[in-house]
Amino acid sequence: MPVLSVLDLSPITAGADPGQALNNSLRLAQHTEALGYHRYWVAEHHNMPGIASAATAVVIGHIAGGTTTLRVGSGGIMLPNHAPLMVAEQFGTLAALYPNRIDLGLGRAPGTDGVTAHALRRTLHSDPNQFPQDVLELKGYLAAAQENQKVLAIPGQGSNVPLYILGSSLFGAQLAAILGLPFAFASHFAPAAMMRAIALYRQEFMPSEQLSSPYVMLGYNICAADTATEAQYLRTSGLRAMLNMRQGRPGPLPPPVDNFETTLTAAEQSILAQSDAAAAVGNADQIRDQVAAFVEKTRADELIITAQIFDHDARCRSYSIAYDACADLAIESIAQAN
Repeated sequence: MPVLSVLDLSPITAGADPGQALNNSLRLAQHTEALGYHRYWVAEHHNMPGIASAATAVVIGHIAGGTTTLRVGSGGIMLPNHAPLMVAEQFGTLAALYPNRIDLGLGRAPGTDGVTAHALRRTLHSDPNQFPQDVLELKGYLAAAQENQKVLAIPGQGSNVPLYILGSSLFGAQLAAILGLPFAFASHFAPAAMMRAIALYRQEFMPSEQLSSPYVMLGYNICAADTATEAQYLRTSGLRAMLNMRQGRPGPLPPPVDNFETTLTAAEQSILAQSDAAAAVGNADQIRDQVAAFVEKTRADELIITAQIFDHDARCRSYSIAYDACADLAIESIAQAN
């Protein structure tokens, strides 16, 4: 079975505030660390009323400071929004505070709308196609200083914080392959190009000083509960939030509702059906079967699991069920191999 990790958006639930969301993120990190999850990533989004992780490096420090073994990082930093030097200094500082525990996942999308992107950058002249050059510049700041190098990231230089390329298209797959970096595909919300991107990445991968062979991480939705009926009910929060965002009405994570599917139009059902390609919903047995089928199809090295569940205790419970179900599957696989 692949490595299991966590992707957290620090959801702000209806009636709550960002402080509660960020404290819940720390509690979830501590819970998943105790279970045995490998890493915990938070995502950069801006002008989103339901997401508290906009200042991603700050949230990473909050999570890393309250845990001891988890790798903690960004899933990801949207590099067009930032000068590479500033990112190198931020993550170099995190690496100095929490040695050998910090990851730097990088994406080229703005993580927001055009007006907010302008407010972030003060100009829209930055070109997403500059992303490969920005990654290389950032990589240089995190490497050992070169002779006569005039601009240094302090902290940062020599830290060699590991880089990961995030993407939802073939562009990211090809860049990760060329640079010899791990590739994290956003299949949890945009699975359409997943199989093509994985194939391209593996086919064109070139070894680097960071990575000798391809490493595929896939975003994956899991909503697990003690019964299938409860899991389907809890999942309606995430589905409602996704639909609101796609329809231009982002807001706090809404509570779950009964009979949600009966209220949907055909167009709304089509929007939500796209996420089913990278999702598991149900009790422990159902989760195990769905994860096994997904891994058999993709041969993923790592699943980075997200769960948009309104009740925090239910969210923690979902991660517990998911981990135990996948651990059982791993034991079964080992037994079959022997």
